[in-house]
Amino acid sequence: MKSLRFLWLTRGRQKLHWTDVLSYAYLLVGLFVMFAPVLWLVMSSFKTESAIGQFPPTFLPYSQKAVVVPGHDKPLPLFKVAGEGGQVRELAQVSRIGIMATMVNPAQPSETVQVNIRERVPVNELKLSTSNYTDLFGKFTFGVYLWNSVFITVVATLLTLLFNSMAAFALSKYQFKGQKAVFLLIIATLMIPPTIILVPVFLVINSVGLLNSLWGVILPAVATPTGVFLLRQYMLTIPDELIEAARMDHASEWRIYWRIVLPLSAPALAVLAIFSVMWRWNDFLLPLIVLSKSEFFTLQLALNSFQGELNTQWHYLLAMTVITLIPVTLVFAFLQRYITTGIASAGVK
Repeated sequence: MKSLRFLWLTRGRQKLHWTDVLSYAYLLVGLFVMFAPVLWLVMSSFKTESAIGQFPPTFLPYSQKAVVVPGHDKPLPLFKVAGEGGQVRELAQVSRIGIMATMVNPAQPSETVQVNIRERVPVNELKLSTSNYTDLFGKFTFGVYLWNSVFITVVATLLTLLFNSMAAFALSKYQFKGQKAVFLLIIATLMIPPTIILVPVFLVINSVGLLNSLWGVILPAVATPTGVFLLRQYMLTIPDELIEAARMDHASEWRIYWRIVLPLSAPALAVLAIFSVMWRWNDFLLPLIVLSKSEFFTLQLALNSFQGELNTQWHYLLAMTVITLIPVTLVFAFLQRYITTGIASAGVK
């Protein structure tokens, strides 16, 4: 209710001020730019393979209407053809050679007509091709791909939160020689592009026998400098008096970390969890070099398998893309209220 009330606030008391009009226009343009591609993707995922290749493209999932004609095994596509007197008839295409098509009247299947393809218009109808989604489970091992992606994302996120929070706790609440140098060294790794270290990472994974293993995708990216920096900045805001009081009560360092620091760092942990889920779920390059067997493929690698050298199954590709967007969207929807609090408190600009 508060958010809806905020949207209707205006600068002018009696009527809209010009700044109100400009603000609403800016918000509408931003809303269109952000969500129009997503809506187009969702609607295109319900189109048939032939409808995706139509030009000009349509937003709604229209598909060409087909009719059953006696004497033909399969339904024939329907077209509107203008006659000599201007009368428009609906004819079904039997065959096509070049620019000439053999058409038949569904009411009189014994009569055939030769029609130039430029003189006809396909009869389209609004139809959702749900088979794009259902065929994924029947024709492909979609469940295996989904399980691999979920396992990698969940386990990698939990390990990322654990190791990064432990490093951040040590760098924020302990004083030791070389503390700043260690922290600067961790931050400096942000300047190294991930593609540069792909070959060393592959050699290490191969030497420990983790090729074609989900753990070979999880372990190399567990510790992230972004997560250490984010959590350290947030933990610096936790009063040291709480930790000193716990030590006076003979609490162990692990108990202080687990029972005091982690609960107080929940907003920053939620932000890092969102980032980690997006990183792991959308990761393509590392699984590509580690996994070569199809039974270990993630959804991102499975998406790539739909694109062949000569043919791309766009209807399946778009449907699977929509499915891969759902988990990240749900995680962001449930944890987005922590983003502002976590980032603002961590001092990230």
